[in-house]
Amino acid sequence: MPETATLDHAARLKALRDQLASEGVDGFIIPRTDEHQGEYVPPQAQRLAWLSGFTGSAGLATVLMDRAAIFVDGRYTIQVRQEVSEQLFTYQHLVEEPAHQWLEDNVSAGMRIAYDPWLQSENQIKALRKGVEKAGAVLVPLSENPLDKVWLDQPARPCTKSMPYDLKHAGKSSRDKREEVGKLLTKSDADCAVLSLPDSVAWLLNVRGEDVDHTPLVLSFAVVHVDGAVQWFVDSEKVTSETLSALDNQVEVAEPGTLEARLEVFAREGKKVLVDPATCPERITALLEESGAQLVRDMDPVSLPKARKNTSELDGIRAAHVRDGAAMVRFLKWVTETATERAGTDNPVTEMEAAEKLRVFREEVPLYKDISFDTISGAGPNGALCHYKVSDESSLPLNKDEIFLIDSGGQYLDGTTDITRTVIIGTPNAEMKDRFTRVLMGHISLSTAKFPKGTNGIQLDSLARRPLWDAGLDYDHGTGHGVGCFLGVHEGPQRIAKASSPVALEPGMFLSNEPGYYKAGEYGIRIENLMIVRDAGQMVGLDIPLYDFETVTLCPIDLRLIEPALMSTAEIKWLNEYHAWVRKELTPLLDEEHAAWLETVTQSI
Repeated sequence: MPETATLDHAARLKALRDQLASEGVDGFIIPRTDEHQGEYVPPQAQRLAWLSGFTGSAGLATVLMDRAAIFVDGRYTIQVRQEVSEQLFTYQHLVEEPAHQWLEDNVSAGMRIAYDPWLQSENQIKALRKGVEKAGAVLVPLSENPLDKVWLDQPARPCTKSMPYDLKHAGKSSRDKREEVGKLLTKSDADCAVLSLPDSVAWLLNVRGEDVDHTPLVLSFAVVHVDGAVQWFVDSEKVTSETLSALDNQVEVAEPGTLEARLEVFAREGKKVLVDPATCPERITALLEESGAQLVRDMDPVSLPKARKNTSELDGIRAAHVRDGAAMVRFLKWVTETATERAGTDNPVTEMEAAEKLRVFREEVPLYKDISFDTISGAGPNGALCHYKVSDESSLPLNKDEIFLIDSGGQYLDGTTDITRTVIIGTPNAEMKDRFTRVLMGHISLSTAKFPKGTNGIQLDSLARRPLWDAGLDYDHGTGHGVGCFLGVHEGPQRIAKASSPVALEPGMFLSNEPGYYKAGEYGIRIENLMIVRDAGQMVGLDIPLYDFETVTLCPIDLRLIEPALMSTAEIKWLNEYHAWVRKELTPLLDEEHAAWLETVTQSI
């Protein structure tokens, strides 16, 4: 990384250490999250990036007076080395070398290690406390974040206007949703629940906002009760008259600063309060306990109803993917032809130009509101960075005979899209075709899976990895994540990964299928479609429902990167049928030139 950046972050690290010393603590823990424990963090809460330079979507740093470490997962092991100085931080794997172990190994007896209780969940603090206490030290919460005291030009908190989400897209009124969640609270033996995830609040109230980039969230808290009553703790400037009217004035709006006092009232009233220990800020849990509340520790009661998309949401999702697919066809024709023509000239297509061109194509699509995340536009070696974020400084040209990976999505009023396609600019070599085909085979294996009710994502994950494992290969990220409906492109609780998921897959759940392969310094491959879990009859001889997946993403897969000899007859049949379906659905949305190109690139093999 540039020497000036190292010096800048060194000065920030020193300022933080000086502040810690003045407050009588020996270390501080800096997560990437904000008060809502989410992936979508506004500039004001980008503390980890400000301190270290790391811009990934998941991570954590631990700072002592004489050493510091930064923890990232497998998606960012290359990126962190490009953005963070090894002179300032040691690099650790978030899963294999967790922070609590590092603290146990590096903290000395008698030390006081501080944290911001608004930025960590109860579960996270339990693990960290265990490591600190094993070292003979103590973990202490601070009422004010010391990093904020030295971040002199910290941006202001976001304050954008909310908007009601139309019932024709939401499919269910907020009143009905509140009543549904109230009934779930009764089953949990709780009187009310604290909602700290903004996507849970947005879904429950049928509201959307612009507090974070590319995800229509209103950053706020809420408390929902068994009778469906809700207190919404949100900056009043965010709440428009249209939003209040859509809520039938049945939701009490209160300023965020009144949340703690209201929780203390609920505690004094003897209410049983549900908190999700995996997502609710530890400050809220501790406050409720200190105030004498009866805590019910359980999953956010909105998570599962939100994950099970209703008929209107599913119809909207399917429609959005048809329109998005047509935009992707226009882009893929442009990028494969233009990049090949301009490769090796003084004016090659660059990663930045490609990402911007795709955004322009999507802007022409009806109901488009925004991209759903920063486009991952990776040429050659940058494609090996799973969550690479292109910049003017890093943008590479799309060179001849190199692989180009583009992972992108759109936010439409009727659905959220997320798609990855990998294409060759020129001609691939044999290794590229082998790796691409194995990724495709894994993708097909998961797409065609049938599984009984009660199946967890961890049980399906190996289906996507098997063709790579057969060659001694793998990828260090999950295979599938949940997706919202005009909400977060990453949404829990469902997932498909090596790690266990807290829930089984159910009909209506919407998630990705994205195996990949990454060769550091050379190229990356990923094929991603989105799928809906659906009913598929009954298990033979058993009274158990059977489920499978409905693929909704429509976009050609690069035939030039496929080695058919590796594939089975059934896999080739799937690919040919998928491409026939893509042609059928997308051709009516394309002009003659693009329809002809689509016909060529989706021919049967």
